[in-house]
Formats: sequence, C-alpha cells, structure tokens
Amino acid sequence: MELILKYFPELTERQISQFEKLETLYQDWNLKINVVSRKDIDELYLRHVLHSLAIAKVLKFKAGSKILDVGTGGGFPGVPLAILFPECSFHLVDSIAKKLKVVHEVVEGAELTNVNTTHSRVEDIKGTYDFIVSRAVAAMPTFVHWVKGKIAKEQNHDLKNGILYLKGGDLNEELKAYKTASIYNLNDFYTESFFETKKVVHLPLKWK
Repeated sequence: MELILKYFPELTERQISQFEKLETLYQDWNLKINVVSRKDIDELYLRHVLHSLAIAKVLKFKAGSKILDVGTGGGFPGVPLAILFPECSFHLVDSIAKKLKVVHEVVEGAELTNVNTTHSRVEDIKGTYDFIVSRAVAAMPTFVHWVKGKIAKEQNHDLKNGILYLKGGDLNEELKAYKTASIYNLNDFYTESFFETKKVVHLPLKWK
C-alpha cells in the first residue's frame, strides 16, 4: 500500500481503504479461482495495481467519463482505475466467466459502485465509450478491429478519445501502421525496475 501512496499521495480515506482491501480479496479468491499467478499475487500492488494505475499518469479521466476495460481478466486495469476515479463509470468485459466471478466479488468487497461487468466477447458489446483500456490482450491491429465503432464522438479530454493500452517491449513493428499512436514509458513515472520496458500506448480512434 505504501507503493500506491508513493505515487498517488492525494487518495481519500475511502480510496485507501478500498485499495487496502484488494490484497485480501484477491488472495482469498485466487485460492478458489486462479486469476493471478502465484508469483504475482505476492506482488499484487506492484505488478497489477500500480501497473494499472499507470494509465492515470498519462490521463486523468474527467467526471462522467465512460471507460471500457477489454479482456479484464482479474479486473485489471479496470478495478484500480475505478477506485481512483469514482465519478467515472467502468464496464469490465471478459469472455471467461470464472474470471468475471472473481471480479464481481472483488468489486462487491471493495464497495465499488461505478463498475459493471459483462461476460462477452467485446465485439458483441453495444454502446460507445470515451476510452477503451486493456493490458496487452492482443496485438494492436487485432485489438483495433475488436473495438471498432465503440468510441464516443464527443471529446472531453486533452487526449483524443481512443485506446489506452498497457504493453511491454519493442512496439515499433506492431505500431508502425498507426501514425497517430503515442507511447509513454512507465519508467518516466515509476522508479521500480519492473516498469523499465513497460509502456502505455494511446491510440486515438474515430467515433465511427
């Protein structure tokens, strides 16, 4: 928890309490349904929570924003971002039902009221969102195809509506077709060695 406060010192008491609850909730549920690797569960705040919150270092979501988390798995990056931005709504989607069961229980346990979950392929999700977030569930061309037409027309942020994608490694080849993509290195925000090769990619998308 000290790690989260190191980089996000302005948290309210409620947010601190919600972040603190995550460790017990994930440890308990991970014993029943394995959504986080054994190695990672011991470093939950570094490898999952703080990693998810890197998106907030790139962009502060404004109140009323709608965010879609595609392939949320155990609830990352959606759950930590939902705690950080309580006035935004988060829609967490995954095609694997047992993972969403864990997410649902974590959301209830952390008393999050701004999250809903759907067991579905993202292609079947209706509606539009200001931003679509994810942690490296597919190569960018595949991901762009999945979320086509799901970006809202109205712009409310300094960054244009689109994808905020947590990725690692050399992305030159994968992103060479996307001239408007911006890459943010996480070691510009965090000092821990875990983040040395990790990045947030922002890719603006047209609304239709």
